[in-house]
Amino acid sequence: MKKVMVFGTFDILHPGHLNFFNQAKKHGDYLVVVVARDVNVKKIKNRLPKNNEDERLGRVLASGVADEVILGHRSDPYDCIVKINPDVICLGYDQNSFTGKLREFFPEIKTVRLEPYKPEIYKSSKLR
Repeated sequence: MKKVMVFGTFDILHPGHLNFFNQAKKHGDYLVVVVARDVNVKKIKNRLPKNNEDERLGRVLASGVADEVILGHRSDPYDCIVKINPDVICLGYDQNSFTGKLREFFPEIKTVRLEPYKPEIYKSSKLR
């Protein structure tokens, strides 16, 4: 079984996110979505998400597109990669947080940058 992992805040779950998940699914057999913890969103974006981590996790679960949905680690962004040991990590077209060291720390894991889906419409910062 080929495991694929994606990461994100997924604050306002929209068609761009669903397209992101569906693109990622094409790279393997089992999709794991890691939902960012509130504390990490605050560190990265300098603001809390509109919806808390449990609400965001619940919405991704309810979408039915992922085989597994988990919350990220509170302090180690790479902890879930070690635990899940995916074959592929798919990144969003504009995703930059914690991506710079992926190939260095996990050279055996393939990383793929996915295509945007109508970013002029479906970008969370535009929908807020």
